[in-house]
Parts: sequence; C-alpha cells; structure tokens
Amino acid sequence: MSKIAGWGRRQLAGVLALVLLVGMFVAARLPEASAGQRAEMASGYRFTPLSIDIPGGFPQQTIRRVNKDYEHIRAWISTVGSGIAMNDLDGDGLANDLCVTDPRIDRVVVTPTPGLGAPRYASFVLDPSPLPMNPYIAPMGCVPGDFNEDGRTDLLVYWWGRTPVLFLAKRDATVLSPAAYHPVELVPRAGPAAGAYDGPQWNTNAVAVADFDGDGHDDIYVGNYFPDGPIIDDTAAGGMVMNDSMSLAYNGGLDHVFRWTGGTTGATPNATYAEAEGVFSEDVSRGWALAAAGQDLDGDLLPELYVANDFGPDRLLHNRSTPGDIRFALVDGTGSRAVVPKSKLLGHDSFKGMGVDFGDIDGDGRYDMYVGNITTPFGLQESNFAFVNTSKDPADARTQLNGGKAPFADRSAPLGLAWSGWSWDVKFGDFANSGEQSIVQTAGFVKGHVNRWAQLQELATANDVLLAHPHWWPKIEQGDDLAGGQPLAFHVRGPSGRFEDLSAELGLDERIPTRGIATGDADGDGRLDFAVARQWDAPVFYRNESPDVGAFLGLRLVHEAGGAPATGAQVSVTTPDGRRHIGRVDAGSGHSGKRSFEVHLGLGTASGPLTVELAWRDRTGTPRQQSLPLTPGWHTIQVGSQAQEVSA
Repeated sequence: MSKIAGWGRRQLAGVLALVLLVGMFVAARLPEASAGQRAEMASGYRFTPLSIDIPGGFPQQTIRRVNKDYEHIRAWISTVGSGIAMNDLDGDGLANDLCVTDPRIDRVVVTPTPGLGAPRYASFVLDPSPLPMNPYIAPMGCVPGDFNEDGRTDLLVYWWGRTPVLFLAKRDATVLSPAAYHPVELVPRAGPAAGAYDGPQWNTNAVAVADFDGDGHDDIYVGNYFPDGPIIDDTAAGGMVMNDSMSLAYNGGLDHVFRWTGGTTGATPNATYAEAEGVFSEDVSRGWALAAAGQDLDGDLLPELYVANDFGPDRLLHNRSTPGDIRFALVDGTGSRAVVPKSKLLGHDSFKGMGVDFGDIDGDGRYDMYVGNITTPFGLQESNFAFVNTSKDPADARTQLNGGKAPFADRSAPLGLAWSGWSWDVKFGDFANSGEQSIVQTAGFVKGHVNRWAQLQELATANDVLLAHPHWWPKIEQGDDLAGGQPLAFHVRGPSGRFEDLSAELGLDERIPTRGIATGDADGDGRLDFAVARQWDAPVFYRNESPDVGAFLGLRLVHEAGGAPATGAQVSVTTPDGRRHIGRVDAGSGHSGKRSFEVHLGLGTASGPLTVELAWRDRTGTPRQQSLPLTPGWHTIQVGSQAQEVSA
C-alpha cells in the first residue's frame, strides 16, 4: 500500500497536468451556435456604416518616418496612432461629435458624426500653437473631459514625442472651430512657451481619467509605451530600445499620475495639475502600457486602475488613496497554480495586453473585466481574458483587495471570448437594449501582401537578451503582413450563455486593421451607435438602426457646480424580472477609443417607473447615495449634496 501511495504522489503532477489539458480541451471545444441560430441572434441588430468627414489639404502618408535604428521595422513601429472619441463637444446635449487621431495626416480632427442632416460645423484640425512642436511628434489619442471644470467639454491629446496637451474650450466660443480651443501644457515646462519642442519625449499609448484620490476632481493617468526618446525622428540614430522580453518586459516608458489642482475659464482658460510622486513601483511603472481603465470595484467610490501591458503582466491596482494623496496597491488574481496556468492568473500573465473595459459579462450585477490580447491560430495564439468577478458583494471584494487578492477568474474559453485575432480596443454596450451586454473588439496589425508570421514566430522564441536591440528584429516593412486581414469582432451573448462573434452576419467584417472604438447615442433615439478608428484607413461611424429594440434608461449625470460630467458616478437599476443592471460615467477607458459620458442601460421589456440607485462623490469629495424614481428614456440628473432631475 505504501508503494502505491508513493507512486501516486510521484505521479500527482502529471495527473493534474492531464486533467488540466483535458479540461481546457473540453472548454475550447464547446459547441458553437449553428448558422441558423447565429442568423436569428443577428436579426435584432442593424448598423449602417457612414463615412466620417476628415478635412483635406494635408500631406498624406502610408507609413511613419522612424529613428534610423528602426528603419527595417518601420511597419511595426507604424501600427498605433489611430484613435477616436465620441462625446458632446458643442453643448447641444447629444454625443454627436467625434475627435479623431488619423496617422494618415498625423493630425487631431474634430468632426460631427455623419448622417444627422446638415453638418453643424465644418470638420477641422486642432491647432496646438503657440505651444512648441516639432516634425517628430505624432498624436496617438484624444480624451474628452472637463479639465478646468467650467461645464464645457475639453480635449486632452497624447502623443509620441512630447507630453500631453489640454485643448480647453473657450467660454466665448459660439461654434466649434480651431479658435474655440486654447492649448495648455499638462506638464509645466521650464523652456520656451513657443518654437521647437525640446521637452520630455514621452511615447504615450494609454490615458485614463478618474477621481483617483476622492477629492471630487478628476485626475489623469498617463501610460507610456516606449521609453522616452526620438522614436519617430528619422534624423536620429539610437537612443531607443525594444522590449527586453516577450513575456516579462519591464523596460518601457515610465507611467505618471497627475492630480487636479485648479482651473479657470474665459477666453484663455487654464487647468493645472501636479504630478503625484511615488505612486508606482519601478516594475509597475515600466510596463509597456497600451490601455488603461478605472472602475470602483469595492464600493468606496475610489476607482481601481487596470493597466493592460504589452509583453508582460497586466496590473490591477487597488485604490487606497485619500484626498490629496494618490496611493495604489498591486493585487493578484486568486486560484491554485496547480489548476490555473500562470498566464491565466490576473497579474501574472505573459500575454500582450492591448485593450481593457469594465462591464457585466455574466449579468450578475457586478463588474467584470474583458481584456484583449493576441489570439491568432498558427501565429501567436494566446487568449483574451474574461475576468469574471467572483466576490459575493462589494464588501467581500474590499476584504479580498485589502488582502492583496483580486477576486477575478478568467472564464474566456467557456464564454466563447478567448479568441478573436490580434486584438486591440474593447467596449461593452447594449446595442439592442435587450438587457444583455455585447462587446465590440478591434483587431488586425499590419496589412500587406508578404506574410511575416514565420519571422515573428522566430522572434517570439528567441533569447530575451537579443530582443531589446532593434538590430536582431526581423524585417517588417511596408508591404509586409501580420494579421492584416482580421476584422473587428461583435460578441453577442447567446441563449446558452456563450458569446458568438456576429461581425460577418452584421456586415462589420471588413478586412482592415482597426484600433479604437467609441460608443454613444448620437441622435438621442436610445440606441447606442459606435465609431471605429482604422489604422492607415478612413475611420467609420456605425449608425444603430436595430429593429424592435427594448426599453432603455439614459442618464446625463452632471455636477451642480459648473455642469461638468459627474465622472465615476455609479448607477444601478433592478428591473421587475429581478435583474440588476449597472453602469457608470466613464471618463476615458480603453486603448485609443473613448465612449461618451452618458450612462446607457438596456432594460429589455421593462416599463413603468424604475427605482434608480445613484452613488457619486460631490465636489468636496464627500460620498453620496440616493434613490430616484425614473421612467425609461433620457434624463439629466444634477448631483451635489443631493441628486435631482433637471431640464437638459
């Protein structure tokens, strides 16, 4: 008997590995919906693609100029920079304005959403002058927000080659145009206020806006990708590195957090921010950040921060701040290493984090997380993450987070969300008002005609000591292809609980690399529209014309002082069928796409009065809670010490 027991102990690791492999195989082989079932699921949705107006007259490019050391990988370096945000920029009460970063012209464009009659203004390019610039700066994304708290929507633009710029809306502007914005540096400079930019050469690819310290004012997280340096200066050689690992890289650009300190309005508005020191440890700060999202997970109205990192572990940071003092603690996923692969454990993954959003994946009324990674068969087959919330309630989540543990488990395979291509931005949304969240996800990398997967696979298996040196990277130039024909995905939850990608059935499967996703209700009809930024191609707006949609609740939550959006405010509605629907005022989560400030909740067949639970922090930082009786439809709610409905 002792010999048998000893043999069993020796074989335990192998048995567990076999059980794990069989379990993963079974999960991966779960039956997919039939063609008929998919057609029936798709019948509830209809989107009409419309062209977005981009102003002409600017020099066009099809690939970036780069540092001389990167010349042979120009196509790789040229794979980011296409972003899009959807919001109400002109104050007409509708999310019918777009802010687009377009690498074809390397400009930031403000333009009305198409398909709503005569344009309210001509599309235009933001003008950063008289701030210093130079030819080796390129915009990467645009984040709407009220950064000086005067009730007007401003724009934050982040770049490769310099620090971010705030374009503050002027009080006396009557129409959107370049003259309607006053540019201000986010990072104060000691150098000249105009001329050629010679400041820090940040290479930013992730920005998240939220009230991190709970003082009632929004702060700004800036996640840098490459270390500071002349990445797109074709007159320079050297001064840059690549990632020092494909799975554990900690040599990226430093991340930063800026705390709001004040703002003024008028013809020359201003907003001031102070950098919070010592927020991140070196290994957290040096990840290769591509996306970030903030969301309160434990009910204290202090948003946690998720950072999706390329080439190494993503980070979930538990918020332990107090007003004026921003502090985060790194937390890890729970689960036994014997049955959960390391790369499926939150905070220990070795994947290529590209996009992230918070939403209710499984319909239990708690926030989950969906993360896009590289998932290409016969290329690099990792896995997306569908991190499902395993806590009992916010109090249980707080206990676990305070103990350093994140109550999330990846369920991507059984949910049908594990594989979708070379993924980027992700956005939750209920596009049919069914009460079920769908997920839109961009995909694709480099579009060309010469397949370079073999060379990339060789690089992925190379010794890490070679990776940081661009010389050792294989040629990836204009005309080469890596996942260039992958379409975006439109994940819809089926009757079995498993998600199906209906992009082909809905005509969304154009074979063009896509990057950012913005969502909002452009025409106020209660149906979520969305816009997509495409890399080296024209952006597109998808007007939602879905038939027979359900009821919805739409909330515009604003502060009573100034009318700025009450970012971070939480909304919960329980419908008569007992289902709890949740939403929040998102101030800017994701890769290079930003949703509008409105909270949109699909309610299915619900009708009549609803009890809406609201939670927010007022301008003093005091947490508030209140219930309001509301009917389905759009409402504007003003929050301060109390919440009350007002005319739009």
